[in-house]
Amino acid sequence: MKNITGKIYLLFAFTLAGTSVITGYILSEKLNRFTITAVSLGIMILCLSPFYRAKTVQTIRLLKRNDWKLLVLQAVFGIFLFRVFLLLGVNLTSTVEAGILTGTTPAITAILAFLVLREKLSEWTAFGIACSVSGIVLLQGTSLYSIQLSAWHFWGNVFMLCAAASESVFNIISRKHKTMQRDSADVRIHPVVQTLIVSAIAFGLSLVPALVEQPFASLLMIGLKEWLALIWYGLIVTALAFVFFYAGVNRCDAYTTAAFSGMIPLTSMLLSFFFLGETISYAQGAGGFLIISSMLMMGSRQRQPQQQTVSK
Repeated sequence: MKNITGKIYLLFAFTLAGTSVITGYILSEKLNRFTITAVSLGIMILCLSPFYRAKTVQTIRLLKRNDWKLLVLQAVFGIFLFRVFLLLGVNLTSTVEAGILTGTTPAITAILAFLVLREKLSEWTAFGIACSVSGIVLLQGTSLYSIQLSAWHFWGNVFMLCAAASESVFNIISRKHKTMQRDSADVRIHPVVQTLIVSAIAFGLSLVPALVEQPFASLLMIGLKEWLALIWYGLIVTALAFVFFYAGVNRCDAYTTAAFSGMIPLTSMLLSFFFLGETISYAQGAGGFLIISSMLMMGSRQRQPQQQTVSK
């Protein structure tokens, strides 16, 4: 039951994370990248802090030096660098390609899980990850020979790949931190509290660069659509998605997390279809099917050992 709950949390987390590509595209037309990051995080912190202030202060008093190191790294890779690269990339490449390129996260996460966390890579797990990667390739929906890349387009894709790599490093660091917490009887960080702490660190990192961008003048020029996008970016893409992620990564291994991260490009593709009018080909539909299949395969991989344990 714990593993099923963890997968549901990860499903919601990465589905919501997939909306960041479209949200970033909307916001980057009117606001600079550090302004978007600082304001959206500020909105989230102001909304959640009154409800979790006491619990957050209590947790901070218990945190050890190693906890702070990993929390800072989560803020740097999971929020700060991910958003900087994403917001740089969405203006230089198409939204569909941007979402698809973030879908390299499963492969990068799986490689890091094997090399860094030394988690065992079974044949079934490898097949599930292969399906996820194949699905991401099909989501591109076009022949590599037909892509005409300008210099700006090329760098846009590079920035999106850097965003995917940042997300993968964040996944591994979060998994490692959860393992440390299980081994320690002193600190148990609530998902909302962890989200607040990590977001506060990322807010501090982005505040000075945001002030250099002279954000107040640009904020006065935006309309209701952009303010709603900022609220969504802060409360949903950051707060709710991170809470679901931290709850899920505590219950699942890194390979399951990698497989479910395939929801990011799938969600981005569907939103591009419904809201930006971009078409979905049969190849892209097949890619979406493979991504969903990979998640189901990863789920069955975890249930089998449990059933064997119960039978004993």
